[in-house]
Amino acid sequence: MTSPDTMAQEAATPLLDWDSGIYREAVNQFDRVAAYIDLDPNVSQRLRLPQRSLVTTFPFRRDDGSVETVFGYRIRHVLTMGPTKGGIRYAPTVNFGEVAALAMNMTWKCALVGLPFGGAKGGVRVSPELLSRAEKQRLTRRYTSEISTLIGPQRDIPAPDLGTDSQVMAWIMDTYSHQVGHGAPGVVTGKPVELGGTAVREESTGLGLAYLLPLALEMVDLPLEGTRVAIQGFGQVGRSAALALARQGARVVAVSDLSGGIHCPTGLDIDALREWTDHNLWVEGFPGGDPISGEQLFEVDCEVLIPAAVQEVIHGGNADRITAAVVLEGANTPTTMEGDQILQKRGVLVVPDILANAGGVTVSYFEWLQGLQYYFWTDEETRQRLRSIMTNAFREVHRIAREEKVDLRTAALIKGVARVAKAKLLRGLFP
Repeated sequence: MTSPDTMAQEAATPLLDWDSGIYREAVNQFDRVAAYIDLDPNVSQRLRLPQRSLVTTFPFRRDDGSVETVFGYRIRHVLTMGPTKGGIRYAPTVNFGEVAALAMNMTWKCALVGLPFGGAKGGVRVSPELLSRAEKQRLTRRYTSEISTLIGPQRDIPAPDLGTDSQVMAWIMDTYSHQVGHGAPGVVTGKPVELGGTAVREESTGLGLAYLLPLALEMVDLPLEGTRVAIQGFGQVGRSAALALARQGARVVAVSDLSGGIHCPTGLDIDALREWTDHNLWVEGFPGGDPISGEQLFEVDCEVLIPAAVQEVIHGGNADRITAAVVLEGANTPTTMEGDQILQKRGVLVVPDILANAGGVTVSYFEWLQGLQYYFWTDEETRQRLRSIMTNAFREVHRIAREEKVDLRTAALIKGVARVAKAKLLRGLFP
């Protein structure tokens, strides 16, 4: 439990804590592309900042009867494209700058794959692993009431992110439905199937990565069969990517999580590892591989590296030691600009996060549509439509990269930023 002194110190923290590395990285990337495409200065200034933001401090009751106050955020980057869309994360590092950066990147991601959404993000500054189920439910319901003026099926649609899951989405949906007086399944995505969710949602980001990898390997003249893959993070994204890639013939030779990593040069038994983590939570102690540290995973001999956990794990301190020919970004902003420049100089192909991990928001879009229509697709229909959208987006980004003679990250941002900027200019200025 947080001590009174710590709570007082946190309460003194500026609410609009812009000064975060991830926000500076997001703005710098945008500025670079805005200059490249000669974006209208006024539009550029508007897109550098979130359009609507809510910062709240709110109390929730602990199981022992004490009351704790935490920071909560919900940021909508652009409202031009339609409703906004983005996850909610529970983590002790959540701050305004981080949430604003992730909302901005979500805007480019949705525009890149052609979804009718602007970007949004939310979060609560809390350690979810220290909460009981009852505490998490109370916190979630109070947070939902705080942001209820922003969210809604036609306004802003949250989804799971770091530290949250389908159960959290169920609590948000229920709380919101009580406030509006009717069931509102379209207010969130990533819900349990029983409440109108889709079973494919949990594996969607990993599936999207698996659909793109063969196309990325073609660019570096490598086959998928037998390709060695290292995955940093064995949560929802890393685990589903590992299972899908193993079934396609790739060899997952190393994985890591907060407990450390494991390595087997001939390939890990991913089904056995899945069962192990189902019972033991962490990969630590898995008997089918040799233990390695989380940092050592970045130096494992492999053809493909998938960072699938948190941001800024590939940086100037380790980018020159990565052996992979392809980096497929499963996490949001896992590579700093300095790390990205080193990888480019070394000839490493980087498939950027706004393209590589767009499978999650794409299937969220499918779920949102089905919630509005009360008409549900089969899992196979969902997977086929996901594959089509992801592969078409990759080919379009690849085309832009060839024509403009730029890397895939720049090409993806060109596509996403240009689409949003054009929409803003077409809608005009009110009044």
